[in-house]
Amino acid sequence: MRRFLIGGRSFEEGSQELQGVLPQAYEQKLRPQCQCKDPPVPMYIAQVDGQYLVKRMPLTGRDHETGCSSFEPPYELSGLGPLIGNAIQIDAASGSSLLKLDFSLSKRGSRASAAQPSPPAESVRNEAKKLSLRALLHYLWDTGELTEWTALWSGKRGWARVRASLVNAASQMNVRGAPLSDILFVPEAFHQEDKEGIAARRAAALAGAKASGSGPRKLMLAVAEVKDFDAARDGQKILVRHLPFPFMIEGGTWRRLNARFETELELWRSSKEFHLLMIATFGISGAGIATVDEIALMVVNENWIPFESVEEHRLLEKLSGRRRKSVKGLRFNLAADQPIASITLPQERSGPVAMYIVPAGASNDYETALADLKESRPEMIPWVWRVAEGDMPRLP
Repeated sequence: MRRFLIGGRSFEEGSQELQGVLPQAYEQKLRPQCQCKDPPVPMYIAQVDGQYLVKRMPLTGRDHETGCSSFEPPYELSGLGPLIGNAIQIDAASGSSLLKLDFSLSKRGSRASAAQPSPPAESVRNEAKKLSLRALLHYLWDTGELTEWTALWSGKRGWARVRASLVNAASQMNVRGAPLSDILFVPEAFHQEDKEGIAARRAAALAGAKASGSGPRKLMLAVAEVKDFDAARDGQKILVRHLPFPFMIEGGTWRRLNARFETELELWRSSKEFHLLMIATFGISGAGIATVDEIALMVVNENWIPFESVEEHRLLEKLSGRRRKSVKGLRFNLAADQPIASITLPQERSGPVAMYIVPAGASNDYETALADLKESRPEMIPWVWRVAEGDMPRLP
């Protein structure tokens, strides 16, 4: 059980005493400190779903003891490694992230017209210097701790919790001199009894995306769950859960989207349990039509954990019933032919485990890169599933 130092006093996680001081500490912007180590590790207080939670500062997971629930696997094992210090710069004093983006947040013309979706990861330029649209979604998911799972959370992670985690994560990020949360729109879970309140908050949140006057148009970012796609007169409509209106996407962009995200769409369509997430820049015309400018997709399982292959999903299923935490590694800007730790198990009794899935047909270069990755973090016990050699090996 973690203990936190707040204002010179020590509190046990989950205690009524801690819950009593968190609201005031939140208002006073006091920074809790995790006592898993000496000196203790700074953390921060977040308000999620009306509750006050103590959460780790971005990229400080490695500073905690491996047995602490705030411990996080080394970011070098995922696509996050090349971005730290370049596309993602952390302010040590505040814990906030300064992000450099590889896509535009403005559009010339009287309306936002759909452009090409995010370029394939294989052709991303200056991948260590800027975040692609997909990489930003991965960073939001990672910072919001939505890559983590334990069986203790079963049935407790719905869209409301996902949304709160994303909004809270965005509040810790800055883009071009302003908080990312100022331009990020994540639909609220719909409740009939609060229909009018939700509509009012939605209108206020979308005000920045509406066309006004001439000159470059400001775009906003949307993260939402795709409900379905439907044909439109010129292109497609993206139907989004918890929203009464669709996002329009131009026909050429729709065709490129299907080609670029063929795997994600195929996985999503294979099971009703899976969710398809979109991140998009968009604007709203004078007629009130929301139109996508650039878009990327990500498929997640029933627990909202991202995966990129049938094998990864099988491994996540095997691990989902365990009480000890698992953490999904994300690719960010990295291409599919570059290895990452698919999942890490930070709380195993024998030591933290890094789990690698080697796809069938992996090249010699892939194997060499994998060997280098394992050697770079010798404290992580490697577990390797070579798909071409047969079924999943025995779990740790």
